[in-house]
Amino acid sequence: MSAVMADRRAPARDDTPALAGIEVLARHPGQDALLTPAALRLLADLHRGFEARRQARLQDRRERQAFFDAGGVPDFREDTAGIRAADWRVAPIPRALLDRRVEITGPVDPKMVINALNSGAQCYMADFEDSTSPTWGNLVEGQQALQGAVADTLTHTTPGRDGAPGKHYTLKPFAEQAVLIVRPRGWHLDEKHVRVDGQPIAASLFDAALFCFHNADVLAAKDRGPYLYLPKLQSMEEAVLWDDVLGHVEQALGLPAGQVKVTVLIETLPAAFEMDEILHALRGRIVGLNCGRWDYMFSYIKTFRAHRDKVLPERGQVTMAQPFLQAYAELLVQTCHRRGAHAMGGMAAQIPVSGTDPASVEANAAALAKVRADKLREVTLGHDGTWVAHPALIPVARAVFDERMPGRHQQNVLREDVSVSRDDLVRPPLGTITRAGFEGNVDVCVRYLAAWLDGNGCVPIHHLMEDAATAEIARAQLWSWLHSDGLHLDDGTEVDFALLERALIGLPARLGDRAALPGGSRINEAIGVLDRLTHADTLEEFLTLPAYARLD
Repeated sequence: MSAVMADRRAPARDDTPALAGIEVLARHPGQDALLTPAALRLLADLHRGFEARRQARLQDRRERQAFFDAGGVPDFREDTAGIRAADWRVAPIPRALLDRRVEITGPVDPKMVINALNSGAQCYMADFEDSTSPTWGNLVEGQQALQGAVADTLTHTTPGRDGAPGKHYTLKPFAEQAVLIVRPRGWHLDEKHVRVDGQPIAASLFDAALFCFHNADVLAAKDRGPYLYLPKLQSMEEAVLWDDVLGHVEQALGLPAGQVKVTVLIETLPAAFEMDEILHALRGRIVGLNCGRWDYMFSYIKTFRAHRDKVLPERGQVTMAQPFLQAYAELLVQTCHRRGAHAMGGMAAQIPVSGTDPASVEANAAALAKVRADKLREVTLGHDGTWVAHPALIPVARAVFDERMPGRHQQNVLREDVSVSRDDLVRPPLGTITRAGFEGNVDVCVRYLAAWLDGNGCVPIHHLMEDAATAEIARAQLWSWLHSDGLHLDDGTEVDFALLERALIGLPARLGDRAALPGGSRINEAIGVLDRLTHADTLEEFLTLPAYARLD
């Protein structure tokens, strides 16, 4: 029996000696029950065994970006042509994941966890990444909430108002709950609050390993995994690293090989050229790929940050009907179904509009129509399921998939008619930049970043659910437009830093009462961060990297 197995359930105590080389640099109620000596040993083993390889993969990213900055363009790999040409399939999909027609996503606070599991969706992606601001408190409470949900003990009561009791939330019976899938943070992020041998541990390892450590036994006994969503991969080699990490976790926890199942988000442009290879690298545990459309759009901007012929128009014009995005989605469906994997659709950012006045009713009808059209597009392309961000959209999405996909999936739709070239995936769409589009990007960046700095990673703005991925699009577009000579708004106004300054000066009037906004007290700080990022000579890789230093 491994040392991890021997005392994995042993509670931490205040008099427990510090484990050699391991430091926890923050405190939050209940964390000792999560960060037991055995849990910390597992994290330390993973860091010592895989940190050098993680850094090598991050260096690969930097070298690949330098190639793109010098004029290079992503393409299908010559050295892996044999993988793409060969006939092979991924391991069989577990029964609990055969029908994934509607998945709800969101952060990991207790109220969200309960509501998502009770929502009626087939699956709930509990998100430590784009929709969770990684404050130490959020991370600890998120792990606690998931542990309580798996153990069927999670409850939550909201604070009461004016002497009235708060609302009490409990879980439905297990058979009625959505299947839990957890998304850890990406390879590029550190968890600064836990250090091993003086180095911060990878955020990916912290999130995934801690969840598996505390919940794998119970989930396996219920035939529920554990299941993970893996974000922001850029290459087959990064998938191999995940496979090896999860194999180590399985061995340390006494799980059968392949017990941890994963779905990979194809949300970077380089990964779109390695979908076969990623499936092959994870073929013993992967069950599908997902069209992570918003991060994919952001990745396109970042990949081509030095290519002035590939500047995207404003976000509202870059829909999934654009040829380069439709090619990406069709290639994903074709690739997955050839290999026996699910092809998951992406997120429609619309959320229901409340209110009974005519304008609100009309706006809500328009939002639902957009969601319905988006899901019809996905099921027609051959997707096996889709994402929503709000429980009220589940019936809308389900109705579309139920009508067009009566079976549990549609892997029989092989899309042999699809033929996607490199140029199809990289050709930019035509479009314009309006003043409303420019100022809208400024608003989203500032409002989202302020909320994120204040601990809120999922924010409704202008009837859209914004998270780090959509904020990244807005931020990257602003940088791209401001650093491209000769761009003008559709009214003829030059896109320059004077235009940005005017938008920032006019922002307080557009925002109204800051006290009513999430993170309203940090608006000025967010404006300063955006101003520095947009003026920088090089597009920052991720907004959350410099912003993370300001948390906690």
